[in-house]
Amino acid sequence: MKYRLSDIANIVGGSLVGCDLEVTAVATDSRSYAITPDTLFVAMQGVNHDAHNHILEVEERGVRAFLVEREVALSNDCGAVVVENSLAALQALATHNRREFNGNVVAITGSNGKTTVKEWIAQCTPSEVKIFRSPRSYNSQLGVALSLLMLDNSYDVAIIEAGISQNGEMERLRAMIEPDMVIFSSIGDAHAQS
Repeated sequence: MKYRLSDIANIVGGSLVGCDLEVTAVATDSRSYAITPDTLFVAMQGVNHDAHNHILEVEERGVRAFLVEREVALSNDCGAVVVENSLAALQALATHNRREFNGNVVAITGSNGKTTVKEWIAQCTPSEVKIFRSPRSYNSQLGVALSLLMLDNSYDVAIIEAGISQNGEMERLRAMIEPDMVIFSSIGDAHAQS
């Protein structure tokens, strides 16, 4: 991933405020150890949290680029893309990044065993094939978006986990992943109706 904030604003339909900075990584958790000056911090609101409340803290750690749902006070050397919904914007950016990927994308889904199957495939693939695989169990609406934003054309194949917990989620994941191939690890009672 490598984007200027103005490009992100165009891709996700947001408004750029402040400096037009280049970003190469994404963070959604203010406690993350992986935050660097070229990180895009995505502030999301949930039922019990509002990451906008941690922007000053993240800025003090060196982050200068933000994706936010409302305008926030920032230093003069910072920039932000203001959107209606940060998760939806992050997913739109992830979809764009996936479309820029020239390799094959394999989605793995099922009621259980997704991570095991993903790791098994990666271990069985010949070493000359460069594989990207979603980290840990990044298979949610947020995790899939973060995984797709790690993709670049140095990889030949991407293996992306896709998990659901509510009706309708798989369609949103499919739209982001746009898989060339899908592997079902298993379908249990929990997902028989989804």
